[in-house]
Amino acid sequence: MTTTSSDISAWFSGRLPAEWTQHAVPTVVVDREEITVTLDIAPPTVNDDATDTARSEAAAGRIAGFRDDTREQRMAIAREAEHRFERKVAWGVSTDGQTALFTHIAVPAMTRLRQPERQVLDTLIAAGVARSRADALAWCVKLVGQHTDDWLTDLRRAIDDVERIRAEGPSV
Repeated sequence: MTTTSSDISAWFSGRLPAEWTQHAVPTVVVDREEITVTLDIAPPTVNDDATDTARSEAAAGRIAGFRDDTREQRMAIAREAEHRFERKVAWGVSTDGQTALFTHIAVPAMTRLRQPERQVLDTLIAAGVARSRADALAWCVKLVGQHTDDWLTDLRRAIDDVERIRAEGPSV
């Protein structure tokens, strides 16, 4: 049985404790290796005259507290999901404009690059933008992702629709 991204999101919406989703619906991002669940938690209360630094520190404290306070429960839910969906689960929290990801995996991606493409990566290394070709390639992927976000979002929706329609068809 193929499980779509929307099926996995629905499972998490039903499985997560209600107090974790009171502020907003969690964001669930799925790929072949990993499921990343990002919870949007209530921002900390700070004085109206608090500086940006103070607000940032308050948000960092709220995120750290949530991470520590929910660790056991998140690990239990992750074990269930990993068994059910055969993917690792990573967690993240957003509050007051800050997002922190916990325990996410880095997956190697093999590729063959010709000299002009390697030269692009080597230029990024020489300029101090990246430490290695792998870092430079990751930087390039992030840059492309930032500049094509709407297009990639539409493409992901189309893929989800194809997965859903395929799952509704007869099994072979």
